[in-house]
Formats: sequence, C-alpha cells, structure tokens
Amino acid sequence: MVNHRRTGRRGRVEPDVKEGVCGKDAQSSQVKDADQPNEDHDDDDDDDELDEESSSSTEGEDGSPPPKRRRQSGPQPAQPTQSWKTEEDTDEASPELAFHPARTPGVQMSSADTHTPLDLFKLFFTEDAVKTLCDNTNKQAAINVTKGIKYNAKWTDVGVSELYKYIGLIFYMSVIKLDRIHDYWRQNNIFSIPFPATVMSRERCRNISGNVKMSDPHKDQENDKKRGTPEHDSLFQAKPLLDTFRTTCKALYHPHKNLVMHDRTSATNNFRLFVLADASNGYIVDFAVFTGKHSRHMGRKVSYDAVMSLVDHSFLGSGYHVYMDSFFTSPKLFRALHGQNVGACGMHSYAIKNCPRSTSNALTKSSDRGAIRWLRDGPLLFVKWMDAEEVSVCSTIHTAYTGDTVQRPVKPRNGASTTETYPCPSPVVDYNKYMDGVDVSDPLNQYFATLHKTMDWNRKLFFHFLDMAARNACIIYNELVAQRQQTPLTYKAFMKELTAQLCEVSNKGTHHKQVSSDHVPVPVAKLCPDARRQPKQVRHTCVLCRKSKGKRHHTAWRCKGCDVSLCLLLGRNCFEEWHKAT
Repeated sequence: MVNHRRTGRRGRVEPDVKEGVCGKDAQSSQVKDADQPNEDHDDDDDDDELDEESSSSTEGEDGSPPPKRRRQSGPQPAQPTQSWKTEEDTDEASPELAFHPARTPGVQMSSADTHTPLDLFKLFFTEDAVKTLCDNTNKQAAINVTKGIKYNAKWTDVGVSELYKYIGLIFYMSVIKLDRIHDYWRQNNIFSIPFPATVMSRERCRNISGNVKMSDPHKDQENDKKRGTPEHDSLFQAKPLLDTFRTTCKALYHPHKNLVMHDRTSATNNFRLFVLADASNGYIVDFAVFTGKHSRHMGRKVSYDAVMSLVDHSFLGSGYHVYMDSFFTSPKLFRALHGQNVGACGMHSYAIKNCPRSTSNALTKSSDRGAIRWLRDGPLLFVKWMDAEEVSVCSTIHTAYTGDTVQRPVKPRNGASTTETYPCPSPVVDYNKYMDGVDVSDPLNQYFATLHKTMDWNRKLFFHFLDMAARNACIIYNELVAQRQQTPLTYKAFMKELTAQLCEVSNKGTHHKQVSSDHVPVPVAKLCPDARRQPKQVRHTCVLCRKSKGKRHHTAWRCKGCDVSLCLLLGRNCFEEWHKAT
C-alpha cells in the first residue's frame, strides 16, 4: 500500500500547474520564467546548446554588435494538449527488457565453506584496512596531544585487536540503547550494565572515538592547501576505506533483477550517501558519497549523477529494474536509463520538467478514491492515482492498469469500520512492493544504528560504513545458511553474535561475572624509576566509601580498568565489594 506518512521525499505529491494563461499574460509569464534561474529538477542539454548559440551571436563577423531581435507579435499557435486517460483505456507498453546479468545473481561465495559472522564482517573491514585505520588514528591522536586537547593526555597507541573490540562496543551500544555513552559504564545502580567495562574503560573508548581517522592527517593538510583548485579532493578523508569497501560490496554479491535507489542521509548533513540496494533483501550493492557543493556535476544535478554512476551497465548487465523516490525521479533520467536497457519506476513531483501538465480529464480533489489517470510519452508512462491523496508515478516498465486492487479501511459515520477494495495502477503496486521490501532495512539500521552525535562528517561516514558492513555481512550469512538448508539468523541475533566475537567473549547466557585482566589494583601515584623521587603520600578519596557509606576514606590504590580509587586494606576491602556489585 502507499504509505502516506513518507511525505518528505517518497510519496510527496505536488499539485498540478494550472493552465489557462493566454495572450499577454502568457507572454509576460514566459518572459518572467526566462528571467528566473532554472531550478527545475531536470537540466536539459538543450539549454546548454541555446546558451552557446546566444553567446556565439553576441558579435557580428566584422566585430559589430548583432542586430536586435524583435519580439514577434500576434497570436501564437496553440500547443496540442493531451487528455488524461482512465483505467478503461488500453495501454500499450514498450517491449519488455531482456534480463541479462553480468554474473549469476546472489552470493559469489561457495556455500560449502563455513563462515562465522566475524569472518564475513572482516571481508568488509579487513585486517589490512583496520591496520591502516589504526595508523591514521594514532597519528591523529599524536596531533591532538600536542594541541593539548582534553582526554588525550594518557593516550597509548591503538592496535588492530583493540580497534576490533572498540567496533564490537559500538555494535553493543547499537543493540542496547542508553541515553548517554557514559551510562554504559555507570556503576552501583540497578540499571548498571557490567559488560562494557570488561572490554575497555570509558576513558579509553572516549579517546578512540575522539581520534578515529580514516585518512592520514598529515596528507589531509596537504590536500586542504589545494582547496578551491581542481586538484583538491573533497573525499580524500574517506578514500582509504571508501574505495576498498565499495570494491568488496560489489565483489561478494551480484544483485537480482529489481534494485532500489535511496538516500541513507538527511538533507541537513553536509554529505549525502546514496545507496543502490537489491530489492529482494536490502543488500547494498554500491554507494556514492557527495560532499560540500556537489549539487551539480557536469551540468546536471546530483540526483541524476548518483543514479547514473551507480547503475553501471558494465558491472550489472542489462534488463534491470530500478525503483526510486521522488528525489531521483525525472523524465530525463528515465530516458537515459531506458537507452541503456534499464527500466525505472518512481514517485515524482509535477514540478519537474517534461511532465504532462494537461488539465483535460485530470484528477481533482473531488475525484473518487481509486480513480486512475494516465498518459504515455514513448517509453514513459505517467500515472495519477487517487488514494487518501493524489499519488503520481512515472515508469518505463509497466502498463497503466492490469486489474490490480488494494484494500483500504473505511469508517462510516454510523457503524463499525470496514474495508473496501479499490483499483490500483500497476506501477504503484510494484513500487510499494519493492520499496517497502528494502525499507525493512532502514528501520533496522535506524534502530540498531551505530551513529553517534558528532560534528565531523567523515566520522559520521565511518559509522555508516560500520552499519552497511554489518548489514551486508548478515545478508551474506543468511544466503549461505539458506543454501545449506539451515535456519537463518535475525539481524538482532546476528549483531549479538558479531558483537561477542569482536569483543572476544562468548555469547552464551551465563550469570557469572566476567572480569577483565584490566581490573587489577594499581597505585594512584605514577611510579618513578628513581626511588628518591617517589611521592611521599598520594591518596585519593575512596569512591565506594563516599557513595555508599558517606565517609571520606583516603586510599593509595585504584582499579586500572574502572579508573576509580578504592580502599584495599585487611579490614576494609572496597576493591572486592565494588566489583561484586558491578
């Protein structure tokens, strides 16, 4: 069914442009439109040609100014208008595109091999990629230490094993939701969670989060000096992980016939992440990142560029069907895809160029629910359908109406609510079928999202990469399990198992506390090799005595893992009581 709560881009319907302007009003409106900048969704190449012609005619052959053009007077010839057709009219669709994929659709791995969730995740985040991530993170931390940035004074270099544990903690936080990060390390509370403290301390997790870096910070500075020149690369900070991640996504899986194009980010972000996914399971086949002022590329808008760059004929093959929302849909894009033997279907707004604006036999606000109107322009089919509100779809795949119906709840003024059946156009049926199928992955990624609040766009992109890698690994895992006729895992169960393997612990339900080797008593004072320079007396207040007993007892010991001061005496062992409670 059409989901009308998606009013942002998907399912958004714009009112038709009213006609009936004629004579001087028509001429004045044309002149006004010509003076205004072109803000339509679709940029025609014809506009560029007209600009070249006008610019080339600014001078005569002898250098004299060109003669002034006189505005034609008199009535203009009437433009032919089409009348909208109904479901009773017969529609002749274009010949169906033959489906010829470049590879056999599905997982490009042998089902005979057994893979754990961690094995599949490491195909996307390989140890070499994580090693590069560690090196760049350590370099960024060294820069922050020299700047005196908070929480970096006690920095020690992060290794591959520890960074995998950090990623496991990020996934753990995506499954177990708390309001604030430091709540995962809160102690002596009925809502305390003991597991994160067994993996690493809160300060260590905060330090890694503040310094994680995908690119070399020293090379970033060299790239920043090129800002404003063609040599500047706006995606340089994400390139080390972005390129290898894209290659892996395409190498491990080949999509089935129906694809979905959607945006994982919001317009408020300073970067856009466009994703091409398999409509059957949500596997992310490829993606494109646009940052800064990439609103236009080679004279066309970013939505056109994103689709054309991701729907790669040489990689995919021919005969694919791509479904998209109104942000991407345009007649120009659909014609370009059709020229590459790729069908398309999507919601659209009638504010874009080259859409029929005829009011003859068009839908109105008083039209009955289930009313259908359609027009065909070559391979392009434009359909209007009246649901709770007007729905507009464009397609190069479907015929207008094939007898499909939908049920909608109806609540009469007197009596219990019932359901009624209404006719529904074929493009709307398939649009909801495939878009809603991939939308299943969006709520999962939103509920189990690893995104943390940060102003750094490349750090946000890093968290998006973690989400996409985990999602794709889960899909591959279930595809391989299904081939062996075994029970697949839900995404939540997969994330639990992956988190446990990343943190190097068991996912079995045990009630005993797992104590990390980091939870050992160490002196509060920093030890010095020279015995003559040892501090005479450095004591801190015991946290347990102050909170539970209301007393200020001083101690020279603290827990290395929890980083809290605790009494460690024969008659008062707060260190043991603290860890029993946690």
